[in-house]
Amino acid sequence: MFNALLLDKQEDRTVASIQSIDESRLGTGDVLVRVEYSTLNYKDALAITGQAPVVRTFPMVPGIDFAGIVEESTHADYQPGDAVVLNGWGAGETHWGGLAQKARVPGDHLIPLPAGITTQNAMAVGTAGYTAMLCVQALEKYGVAPQDGDVLVTGANGGVGSFAVAILAKRGYRVIASTGRPEEAVRLRELGAADIIDRATLSKPGKPLQKERFAAAVDCVGSHTLANVCASLRYGGAAAACGLAQGMDLQATVAPFILRGVALLGVDSVYVPRARRMAAWNAIANELPVAVIEGVAATIGLSQAVEVAEQLLRGEIKGRVVVDVNR
Repeated sequence: MFNALLLDKQEDRTVASIQSIDESRLGTGDVLVRVEYSTLNYKDALAITGQAPVVRTFPMVPGIDFAGIVEESTHADYQPGDAVVLNGWGAGETHWGGLAQKARVPGDHLIPLPAGITTQNAMAVGTAGYTAMLCVQALEKYGVAPQDGDVLVTGANGGVGSFAVAILAKRGYRVIASTGRPEEAVRLRELGAADIIDRATLSKPGKPLQKERFAAAVDCVGSHTLANVCASLRYGGAAAACGLAQGMDLQATVAPFILRGVALLGVDSVYVPRARRMAAWNAIANELPVAVIEGVAATIGLSQAVEVAEQLLRGEIKGRVVVDVNR
């Protein structure tokens, strides 16, 4: 038996409760993991509260990522005692996820936890930090370099945005952070932001082609913000788009793309091939100081997850939320 946060559907309502579950109810997979830590992401909060159709089948254990220790394995790459991490692959959506003390998953969905990073720190980074690293790597693969000029990060106070600021600054970029929380300016500067701009300057409909301000951008917001970002990129610049906090729409024109040769790079974190996942996590382990990782996260117990999920959706939570599934 193990404890898990279980979601069920009752009269078109999502009901969340902590339950003791028999291991036989776990789904298929060739690796059984003793989960140590998971996280509460925005998607998890939507699933737990039922405010969006994240969950595809019920009952469901939410949690789109986790880190833990292999207990049983018939997969060639993993042995009992190995530390592993999982991000995405439908966890918490189409199959049971990480907000539980046990998880059975296909070994191909896992990667080894890099040396020098604990399971708790891995979940302080979580899908947010992993996505931020994928965005930075996408920009650099495109050819963006520190000497090209300022790099904008939108939604800079969010999980992805905060890590993007820290990673870019560590790599020598001059980072401009866009946020709607001016009171967080000190924290963003501590993470490495050279300048702060109000998100209001980007969040409303703007001209299709604007002053060339940024060499590149990591956009976590979408909608009018992303349209204005693209319109403000310098010739040959690029924007890595990974979020839709403002909306899924993109009311833009082709002008920046055909007149300035800019690029819009879509960044997915759910189904990324294993080699790229490992490269991103190894870079995180090598580049992000533990103090930065621990400074953006607070740890709660599994029993607090429902309450904190509601707080997260109300915008009352700052930074990352790590979930210790064993308390």
